[in-house]
Amino acid sequence: MTTREDVPEADGGRGPVKSAERTVRILQALAQPPYVLTVAQLQERTGYPRSSLHALLRTLVDLHWIEPPAATGPGAGGYGIGSQALLTGTAYLDRDAALPLALSTVEAVRDETRRTTHVARLDGANVVYLATRDAPDAHRNLSRVGRYLPAYATSLGKALLAERTAAELDALLPAGPFPALTPDTVPDRAALEAELVEVRARGWALERGQNLAGTVCVGVRVEYRIPASDALSCSMPAEEATDAEVERVAGILTRHAARLAGELRAAGIR
Repeated sequence: MTTREDVPEADGGRGPVKSAERTVRILQALAQPPYVLTVAQLQERTGYPRSSLHALLRTLVDLHWIEPPAATGPGAGGYGIGSQALLTGTAYLDRDAALPLALSTVEAVRDETRRTTHVARLDGANVVYLATRDAPDAHRNLSRVGRYLPAYATSLGKALLAERTAAELDALLPAGPFPALTPDTVPDRAALEAELVEVRARGWALERGQNLAGTVCVGVRVEYRIPASDALSCSMPAEEATDAEVERVAGILTRHAARLAGELRAAGIR
């Protein structure tokens, strides 16, 4: 039987379909730490009625978009992302014509700097990591493919935000205080604007422990689109991030980002 919930809003077809929106919100919730959530936790995060939530979860399990709770182990009692979500996410990378050249550059930067190197893309108010190559002596993975972080808390994001106009920043960024990832996260728009002035002056962004305590990142945008959508960065332990080392890494990143942008433009990739 069709219920009121299943019928799209009567707005001429311009509004969201409630069931589709709810499905996406469930997947987004499971894509964030801790990556395994019980029905009660999903209901708390989404606010959906329990009956609707159960029906959506059953459908997503049947279609392999999510995995049902395991009886034992880390996933016991909670739902997690399924194989179909991985397949769809991989298709995004597979169709990206810029990524093969970007991957080659990430590896070249990692080899020259000996630092963990990333390429990411601005997506709304966040950056999404497209690839990471760990430093030879890395003891932990500082990010992962598909990870979303607020642009204001990353060197990648700040490098890209620095090119945006005030009106574009108004549309992208939270209006009030920024949610803090660490005690050092830039607190608000005014503080971010001060950092962006420095980014524009020197041509690269610096972030110290704003999304991961004890880590320093240097970021440079790749200017093959206007405005730029992609950026490269290197991460290093805070104790190794001397002024001289930051300058060295920034110089290498800047050189490789310019070369990559030229290659992408020459290949007609926009």
